[in-house]
Amino acid sequence: QVQLVESGGGLVQPGGSLRLSCAASGSRFKFSNMGLHWYRQAPGKERELVATISSLGSTDYADSVKGRFTISRDNAKNTVYLQMNSLKVEDTAVYYCNGRSGLVDSWGQGTQVTVSS
Repeated sequence: QVQLVESGGGLVQPGGSLRLSCAASGSRFKFSNMGLHWYRQAPGKERELVATISSLGSTDYADSVKGRFTISRDNAKNTVYLQMNSLKVEDTAVYYCNGRSGLVDSWGQGTQVTVSS
């Protein structure tokens, strides 16, 4: 009932910035009620939770990205963002957005972020 599509990934040098977007669409859902999350998964590694923003707007971050990444949402655009600054090589991963509300648990297809010189 809800589809998520990420965009904004790419290749960036260490210390650079990227802004990921995840747009939601579908029927019978209210975006503003959704808890939104960004996960990432590097090859050979488990998927890890990077950032969360609740329906009330509260945020939480993994220690590894705290102070560098910012999650935000625009309910009018049904979009969640992840602003990534001061990128490190270890940030290289496929980034996925996830939205949850009640029984809804939806995932995007992922977008590749590669940090390399």
